[in-house]
Amino acid sequence: MKIASATDVMARRNEIIRQALGLDYETFARSPLRFDYEALMDSVGHSLGEVHRIQGETGVGRTPLLELRNITALARELSPAGKGARILLKDEAANPSGSFKARRAALAVHDAARRGYRGVVAATSGNYGAAVASQAAMRRLSCIVIQEAFDSRGLGQPEILEKGRACEAYGAEVVQLTVGPELFHVFLAVLEETGFYNASLYTPHAVAGIETLGAEIAEEVRTRYGRDPDACVITHAGGGNVTGTARGLRKLGSVRTEIVGVSVDLSGLHMASDRDFNRKSFTTGHSGFGIPFATQPDRVDVPRNAARALRYVDRLVHVTQGEVFYATEMLAKLEGLERGPAGNTSLVAAFVLAQRMNEDQLVVVQETEYTGAGKHPLAQLTFARQNGVEVRRGDPRGNAPGRTIVIPEGPHQLTVTEIPLEELRSSYIRNAIRASGMKAIDREDLAFLVEETRAGEPFVRIALAHLEVSIAA
Repeated sequence: MKIASATDVMARRNEIIRQALGLDYETFARSPLRFDYEALMDSVGHSLGEVHRIQGETGVGRTPLLELRNITALARELSPAGKGARILLKDEAANPSGSFKARRAALAVHDAARRGYRGVVAATSGNYGAAVASQAAMRRLSCIVIQEAFDSRGLGQPEILEKGRACEAYGAEVVQLTVGPELFHVFLAVLEETGFYNASLYTPHAVAGIETLGAEIAEEVRTRYGRDPDACVITHAGGGNVTGTARGLRKLGSVRTEIVGVSVDLSGLHMASDRDFNRKSFTTGHSGFGIPFATQPDRVDVPRNAARALRYVDRLVHVTQGEVFYATEMLAKLEGLERGPAGNTSLVAAFVLAQRMNEDQLVVVQETEYTGAGKHPLAQLTFARQNGVEVRRGDPRGNAPGRTIVIPEGPHQLTVTEIPLEELRSSYIRNAIRASGMKAIDREDLAFLVEETRAGEPFVRIALAHLEVSIAA
């Protein structure tokens, strides 16, 4: 495949995306700052029940909700009297491609087939590529997955290579690149040359597909326990998981469930850095995506990101790599479930939060993912050592991203670090104003920023005053 020059392709960016989605994002713009988010989501054109039906055609969804009895008992041993919420787990590894990403892919690939596209393209190094490839195979469409897989030495991160193998197993063509800015350019060039559908992670279809996950959690918890979950703990990276799950819970009326986003703390590692690329020990649910995508969500491969984490998250916490490895072993040895790192990121936080909640409360770990050769802790930790990262047991507070992975010696050492949402909200407002170029906004723009940040109007007004942005009366 011959790739056109970056300059030529980027000049045609908007038209390429429009042709590859059949969706004109300009119709949702209301000002240089504001767009109609709910209209964007409504453009999917399917009710929640219809999305369930579409996903069911390819065996997606209706995954088991499991009570982690042994892990709950362990949490209660560490809790004060009367504390220790029940911990439930939605086993999304039961989906055809082994992760919740099948929900996103099912709706996107269905839309591509309905619109008459011959194939789909996705730019992702994660589970989503395998999900798109799996769904494309079922719908008899061609599939191309583009991955950032290697550093400049030609070394590939085991988890990424495992996911590339999975994509190829489903019949996809996998284009693997070194880390750097060429990913988006190559993605656009492939879309233009093939005329395939843009199965982006960040379209309204991809996010609407996750709404069924939130809805199923609400339905199943109510049926089994006669109440709504008190907290839903969700691994947070690009924001789609938080957004879609929270929207699904809300659509079923579960509005009091606390939404907790969880990311692995990789502070100090730059995701576009050749040196840092292979100094992270797994690629999912980390702060290198979680923070930037919360504060600048539209820096993606479509004009407007349907994933808007700050609209939905009630709390955001960080855990360490070592704690996720510990939770992976804990889940396998106490519950007989060997699962990959993404859902176990949430499991760390759920285990900690359960100890602070009452015994009669319910906390849901919102997903699991499959594990495999490259995703297994042994492969990840071996690769870390090969890249000069020290791996040892001890207090996880000694974790130093890219330098040291500290695996806890016992469950009592698991903890979470709260991330102040006020800082993220201020950062979002600053980024949004800068991108818009506006120094004066109207009341509707103000209301949009309030919705985007869930910060309250007084907070937004103060942030705008610091930026010397005026608000029309």
